[in-house]
Order: sequence, then structure tokens, then C-alpha cells
Amino acid sequence: KWSLSLFKLMDKNLIIVILYSYLLGSVPFGLILTKIFLKKDIRNVGSGNIGTTNVLRTGKKFLAGVTLLLDLLKGYISVYLTLLYFENLIVYSALICCIGHIFPIWLKFRGGKGVATYLGVILALSINFFFIFGLSWIILSFLSRYASLSSMVSSLVVFLYAYFYENNSLSMMFFIFFLIILYTHRENIIRLKNSKENKIKL
Repeated sequence: KWSLSLFKLMDKNLIIVILYSYLLGSVPFGLILTKIFLKKDIRNVGSGNIGTTNVLRTGKKFLAGVTLLLDLLKGYISVYLTLLYFENLIVYSALICCIGHIFPIWLKFRGGKGVATYLGVILALSINFFFIFGLSWIILSFLSRYASLSSMVSSLVVFLYAYFYENNSLSMMFFIFFLIILYTHRENIIRLKNSKENKIKL
């Protein structure tokens, strides 16, 4: 009887976590900001993506920076709330928030690539993970000038760091994130292979 009640409570808590994590993740800040300030639909610009990189293609660096910050905050707030109230459900919160960003129900499940939201997640979990990703991304960006490649490799570096040095129970979650980021960058991978990927200007 006690175990059944615990299961029901866990099930209720899981539903709550899934709901607020997905809803937070699915807020399309890139689309909202460009519609308000540029009177444009970001989905009709560049790659059609709603994320920071595509907002940057409008030529508005400040707007791209605000998009990055707000998309990052989605992941941070989602995981922070879960750490406060449902600590044993952190993995669900982190992954569902990122999935909400990539597949938002409001945009027919066509969202961003999840990197900024992933950054918010790792920042909420540990400043070390955030620092490792940031340092890796900056170094790789200067060496290759490819934002997509830097994001993919940096997410792999975070996983390897957690697995070998932190001995962290969340390392499997970081591996799943790495796979998700590979998936969302599948078109970039093809362009990289064909030497057609656009380089970033630093």
C-alpha cells in the first residue's frame, strides 16, 4: 500500500516536471523577439531556424545575444526548479526542456537546435560543465570557424569530462545530449562533409 502511494506520487511529480520543463523549453524566444523588434518571421530568414545563430543572420547582434540568454535561461530555470522540488527527476527535466526547444508544439514541432538550452541545463547543474563547454567551444571556434562543429565536439567533451573525471551519475544524460545535438546538426554535418558549411566571423 505504501509503495503504491509512493508510485502514484512519483507519477504525479513526473507529470508536473514534464509539463513545466516542456512548456519552458518550447517558448520560441527567437521568433518572438524578431517579430516584435524587426517585424520579421525568423523562419523566413537564413536557415529558417529560430535559434541564436539564425537571429544573428538578421544582422542584429544584440537581438541574437538576448535570444541566446533567454534560451539559456529556459534550461537553467527548468533544472533549477527541479533541483529545488524534485531532485530525483533532474534528468527528465533537463532532457524534456531541451526537447521542448527542439520540438515546440506552437511551431508544429519545428524549433531550434537545443544548444543554448543545453547550456542553461549544464550551468544549473555545475559551473564546471558550463566552463568546460564554453572553453572548448571558444577554442574550437577560433581553430575551425565552424559554430556547428564547435557545438557538437564541445558537447562530447562535456560528456567525456563527466565520465572520466567527475565520475558523475549524470554522464549518461550528457551522452544523450550529445546524440541529440548530433541529430539537430545533421544537415550541418552534411555541409561540413561537403565543405559547404558557413564559417563564423570572430
